[in-house]
Amino acid sequence: MKKPLFKGVGTAIVTPFDKDFNIDYKVFGEHIEFLIANDVDAIIVCGTTGEAATLSYEERFNAVKFAVDKVAGRVPVLGGGGSNSTYNTIKLSQDVQKAGADGILAVTPYYNKTTQKGLVEHYKALADSVDIPILAYNVPSRTSLNIEPDTLVKIAQIDKIVGIKESSHDFVQAANMAHLLKDTGFAIYAGNDQEVLPMLSLGAVGCISVMGNVDPKTMHNICKAYENKDTDTARELQLKAMPLINALFYELNPLPVKHILNLMGFAVGTGRPPLTTLEDENIDYITKAAKDYGLI
Repeated sequence: MKKPLFKGVGTAIVTPFDKDFNIDYKVFGEHIEFLIANDVDAIIVCGTTGEAATLSYEERFNAVKFAVDKVAGRVPVLGGGGSNSTYNTIKLSQDVQKAGADGILAVTPYYNKTTQKGLVEHYKALADSVDIPILAYNVPSRTSLNIEPDTLVKIAQIDKIVGIKESSHDFVQAANMAHLLKDTGFAIYAGNDQEVLPMLSLGAVGCISVMGNVDPKTMHNICKAYENKDTDTARELQLKAMPLINALFYELNPLPVKHILNLMGFAVGTGRPPLTTLEDENIDYITKAAKDYGLI
């Protein structure tokens, strides 16, 4: 029986940049303290929202190590270790382990992709190379590659692969995954904020969240209410959050969430190129959503 790395909300934390696009560790530390003070259950560093694809190997190692040291065991810290090369995924994930993280989030290979058989071999090679738990990350909209339910069953049998961040937007697939892996302890996490409650109803143990950057308490409370069988409260919180969630994905993630964090007083900067600032016509909509929700 496998055990989840965490239950509840794991925030996919942004990477703050200064005006020269260097990581701003002062702001990073302030944001981490805000998350912990507001009931975050885990912090995921150098994921998609953290713009890992634009960070060097050294920056990724340093960001994960900084988070591990700052958090100091108060909640689990996971580091992004995925790439489109199995060799590079192993190197990045070994760095995540060396930095002291509690686990690894490893996205499926992208661009060159692979077959379903190749996915199993990819995750097996990764698991053989590290000593800490791994979450697979399925996000076909970004990778053009989907982990099929039958494939996930094979991946789940690999030692050290303890769960998945499921971001396919496919509830039939998620239901089949949950059915096939029932009673194994393999953890499914909702990967899309607008789908947290539906995914919990299918057996997810929590979420890995963008909204968790600005309001982890609500995401924590949705998960906790559902765990306590208070589905009315969980539904009320999910529906109340929908206008903000829509704003967070109104333009390419993480640009909206960085904009809102800046308005909240966390000087996280903009996206690192090729990402840039928000389109002018979207700023008012996103700002109003944050204001209406009470964040600013």
